[in-house]
Amino acid sequence: MKKLSATFIVMFCFCAAFAQVANGIKYVSESGGSGYFPVSTAQESAQMLINSTDYPGVIRAFNDLQEDILKVTRKKPTLVYDKIASAKNVIIAGTVGQSALIDDLVAKKLLDVNELKGKWEKFIVKTIDNPMPGVERALVIAGSDKRGTIYGIYDLSEQMGVSPWYWWADVPVQKKESIFVVPGTYTKGEPAVKYRGIFINDEAPCLTTWVKNTYGTNYGDHNFYARVFELILRLKGNYLWPAMWSWAFYADDPINSKVADEMGVVIGTSHHEPMARNHQEWTRKRQEHGAWNYATNQKVIDKFFQEGIERMKGTEDIVTIGMRGDGDEAMSKETDVQLLERVVKNQRKIIEKTTKRPASETPQIWALYKEVLDYYDAGMRVPDDVIMLLCDDNWGNVRRLPNAKERQHPGGWGMYYHVDYVGAPRNTKWLNVTPIQHMWEQLQLTYDYGVDKLWVLNVGDIKPMEYPITLFLDMAWNPTQYTAANLLEHPRAFCAQQFGADQADEAMRILNLYSKYNGRVTPEMLDRRTYNLETGEWKKVSDEYLKLETEALRQYLTLKPEYRDAYKQLILFPVQATANLYEMYYSQAMNHKLFAENNPQANFWADNVERTFNRDAELEYDYNNVMANGKWNGMMIQKKIGYTMWDDRFRANKLPEIFRIENPETAVGNYVFAPSNGYVSIEAEHYFELKNASDAKWTVIPFHGRTQSGMAVMPYYQSVEGASISYKMNFPADVKTVTVHVVVKSTLAFANLDGHRYTVAFNGGEAQTVNFNSDLNEKPENIYSIFYPTVARRVVEKTVKLDVPASADGMQVLTLTPLDPGIVFQKIVVDFGGYEKSYLFGDESPSKR
Repeated sequence: MKKLSATFIVMFCFCAAFAQVANGIKYVSESGGSGYFPVSTAQESAQMLINSTDYPGVIRAFNDLQEDILKVTRKKPTLVYDKIASAKNVIIAGTVGQSALIDDLVAKKLLDVNELKGKWEKFIVKTIDNPMPGVERALVIAGSDKRGTIYGIYDLSEQMGVSPWYWWADVPVQKKESIFVVPGTYTKGEPAVKYRGIFINDEAPCLTTWVKNTYGTNYGDHNFYARVFELILRLKGNYLWPAMWSWAFYADDPINSKVADEMGVVIGTSHHEPMARNHQEWTRKRQEHGAWNYATNQKVIDKFFQEGIERMKGTEDIVTIGMRGDGDEAMSKETDVQLLERVVKNQRKIIEKTTKRPASETPQIWALYKEVLDYYDAGMRVPDDVIMLLCDDNWGNVRRLPNAKERQHPGGWGMYYHVDYVGAPRNTKWLNVTPIQHMWEQLQLTYDYGVDKLWVLNVGDIKPMEYPITLFLDMAWNPTQYTAANLLEHPRAFCAQQFGADQADEAMRILNLYSKYNGRVTPEMLDRRTYNLETGEWKKVSDEYLKLETEALRQYLTLKPEYRDAYKQLILFPVQATANLYEMYYSQAMNHKLFAENNPQANFWADNVERTFNRDAELEYDYNNVMANGKWNGMMIQKKIGYTMWDDRFRANKLPEIFRIENPETAVGNYVFAPSNGYVSIEAEHYFELKNASDAKWTVIPFHGRTQSGMAVMPYYQSVEGASISYKMNFPADVKTVTVHVVVKSTLAFANLDGHRYTVAFNGGEAQTVNFNSDLNEKPENIYSIFYPTVARRVVEKTVKLDVPASADGMQVLTLTPLDPGIVFQKIVVDFGGYEKSYLFGDESPSKR
């Protein structure tokens, strides 16, 4: 093996160090050390210096950093423009070629311009001694372009402890006495995907209502969008498709576009909004415009297109080309390739004429969404510079990826991905239903096939998609950072950032599980038939949610009060709301089953449907009006109970259908049990037939005992004579003898001091009398061996062996007859060889009515 040169070894170590930094090495410390740069200490704060000629977005972000330092340390550093007379420590930010401060450091060879020149959105954070006259030390944030600098500024904020979600999820900023930067050079390199962003979509009624309540407008104005832009940039994204159901980004507030361009966010329009025009701009004047039909109305539509390009020229905005039908529909039933080719050709002419530059100098995408993919498959192509935007199936499954030849397309490929969707089979608008593993796997697949020019995520109302937005944009920056083996490090880091490192493991576990559980079926598609009630599957999944809710609530209560609003938004509410929904539909399934059996317990489950339905409204009321002092009023009003088709045009959440037994006292059992695994296990209330005493009747005591309920003849002071309760079951023909386990409450012999009795018999067979509590007393020979162990466990189990009478059809009826008052039957097990001792006396056997 050839010996490695010293230079190679040094370069290898240097690159490895940079790779570690890119993967999240922390360079901010609360304690100082040799060479550490003091951003802020108890004694002093570094001053801040920036050129007034730098990009407005960079200056804005630098002002945000000043406020972030104040949030963390309670001390606001001085911010100076262009030059500084003298200072011990200074934070300098600027963009190569736009900042004289940075260019001067490059000229002095204190910064290596080769690390930044020609790079896309790259930043370097570096400590430098004696950077300029009068300054002892500087912490320099230098960017290859304006977003590179902005990302570097916000990266420092994030490292100090300001979450990108500090405003959008009310994540508190942990106060620190001091902040230091560890000496060295830090970067995250360049992003793997060039354009990375979100699509605010399906924003009514939630986001639109919240904006109206918060900003007083019927549309998203520049104040609202500035918050969105800042979030995107703090998450190191750069791209936005604005909301378009009822809003028009460009037309509603002309300042929107200006603020986006200044802050450094690239604006695009959705797959059916060509030429930088919002759909609402056409629909609001549809009578004036005429038909959205290029074959019949080209002149008007071309003018509409030209106005859009005129308005956006001079920005970085990406123009959507092509054309779909009016209102997110197909343009025509047939795939008219020639017409769409003419549309694109004319759109390119309009772009060139309006911008007075070659069309290739204005970034464009062609979205192969739904039926548009048919045009591509039919042979239609667009110019080489156009980004080809592929799509998932609206449910997070990638529909198409480029083959080796297609990957040579110079314009590159993009992916439009969904965590929110309006369409068949049902809308998905309420909560996050995307498992972490699913998104990771499909985005990994996307990147592996060379789709790296543009990724955009349909996020609905932004909230409550905070985590999938973060995962999506983090993967867009570095898709290979996480593997199947280490994937959960991402949600753990997310939870540590929002709730603190000490809470991260448990919060991550709950976040991961609720994302997994929600991925099984969307809340809008969930109903009483989704899971199998008879096999116990429905109870199992409902119990899983209820357990997770308990665990989330337990963690919520351990949090410092300032973290609870963030935790509720990101974890507790989604878990509680879905657990409640599952309990509601499980209760409905139980109600329908028991009502069909004429079982009085149907009414209990009907009550539970009503209770959980009302609780859904209570949880959402808390989210909208109580949590965060009502900051998110209107954000959680999405309907989800009452779907009958994909659309949500029902007036409001609708109470699921329930049935009640009006006179439960007259209900009959008629249960018939089949054996399972060599035995029959029966809840006492699941009888075949009962007979009441003359002045007392059988009564179900819900929740009594170890399992479901108890059955007793009440009132207790009346005679039990004439009362009996029977259970019907069938046995294999070869069963001749069985052992019957009768489980009753550990009632003491309060009336008959010699003990209380009942008889057990098959109809047609000989009855056996059981005295179950004659020794349940405090006599010396009983107190420690029988009395205490029995009453502490609350039940008495007695067994009798019975011969099985002959039966033509295998059916047998077992009858229990109480001879004394106060006997509460709980469970009956009839064993013919398969029963194993069980504290809960086995799972109830299959039954029918």
